[in-house]
Amino acid sequence: MARLVTNAAFEGLLLAAGYGNAHAAFARQLNHAGRNQGTWRYDAASVYWWLRGRRPGEHVQAAMAETLTRKLGRSVVVAELGFGAADNIGMYNYPASVDGAIDNAEQLWTRLAKQLNPQVSGAFDSGKALEAALGWRYDLPDETMSRSGRQQVTSADVQSLYALVDHFTELDRRHGSGSRHTRALMADFLARQVAPMLHGTHTDAVGRELMRAAATLCGQLAFMSYDAGEHAAAQQHVTVALRLAKAADDRLYGAHLLANLATQAVHLGHSRDAARLAEAAIDGAGRAPAAVLVRLHATAATAYGQSGERRGCQLALAKAERALDRAGAASGPRWVTYFSPAHLAGAALRCLGDLQLYSQALDHAHDALTLASENARTRALHTALIAVTHARVGDTDAACIWGRKLAQHASGIHSARVRQRVRELTATLSPQQASPQVNEVLHGLATLPTAA
Repeated sequence: MARLVTNAAFEGLLLAAGYGNAHAAFARQLNHAGRNQGTWRYDAASVYWWLRGRRPGEHVQAAMAETLTRKLGRSVVVAELGFGAADNIGMYNYPASVDGAIDNAEQLWTRLAKQLNPQVSGAFDSGKALEAALGWRYDLPDETMSRSGRQQVTSADVQSLYALVDHFTELDRRHGSGSRHTRALMADFLARQVAPMLHGTHTDAVGRELMRAAATLCGQLAFMSYDAGEHAAAQQHVTVALRLAKAADDRLYGAHLLANLATQAVHLGHSRDAARLAEAAIDGAGRAPAAVLVRLHATAATAYGQSGERRGCQLALAKAERALDRAGAASGPRWVTYFSPAHLAGAALRCLGDLQLYSQALDHAHDALTLASENARTRALHTALIAVTHARVGDTDAACIWGRKLAQHASGIHSARVRQRVRELTATLSPQQASPQVNEVLHGLATLPTAA
């Protein structure tokens, strides 16, 4: 039985324009109107689902209004189409199909590129994150990624996308992700260049490589949004990236994305759900390279540490350390090469500090700062952790020494996470602000930029 029409406004416009029984003709005209956006492959089935509640991206709605304007001989505005405002809650859902993921991705990228509602309303939804983990882990694999469209996509085209990943990753690590302009620039490239490729012609093998590259780009944009403090947008982007990784049949990158969701959950205090996400990532990764397992177990340790589960935290740390011993210089995918022994030391410093094992935590301080020069943000984050840990153990002199270093390292870093660590140190030292050295450190920290 056909589903009932739920968008009466759109149906009325189609009838008035003579497309009531000609949905395929409307789709063809729509594809023509959107030719500057790339290769669109909408058909009568697309119109069927739009009439029954599916919401197309805003750029598609604009082309719909243009098509109907020409046919009706009067101006049709997007508000008349009956699709309503963007459903941010729906954007948290793990897409059931690859086409759904591509539609969601285009909508997210277009909104960010045009800086429409740049601060997406809503908060991190740990329940939706767990649903995404289940979908990624247990949904059946996609049978084929071969497609037929206007634009031919080759393996060389796909490989060129990784240069963009490397560029934005380096900018992110050196300067933080606070600049909305940088994220909008990346989203604009995705909307204008990558989205048309996703609608292009390619073989199954090239299609899976394309999905992997798109997932990597979307995952990087998600992490940048998280670092900027835009947690709803970050979750929406990482959920789409997770579905694209599923289409690529890349379980390792999917596990990495789940670990990113877990890291975000830890940052926001959802420690129990973060532990579930981290364990789902470990389970889904299977027999992964040691370099990947180091990162995944380290994430689990931070989740267990925050939730006060000492045994789980120490067990996860031990597994991460054993995996590190097995990891070679180039034993994993390119995206995991950033996770160095210093990153593991930083995770140990954090989770042991959360368990109030301050002496053990500080044993990792030196290693946590053995970072490559490009990891400026991580250096600031780890320096703040060291300062806070000294303050909590009662060593005010050491806390002030590290607080001064933090003021130096955090200067020029645009990161909501760094700002949060600065506030944490300030709150810890404030009861002793009568001390001249503490007052000096607090004044230095107060001069750091407070806005992204």
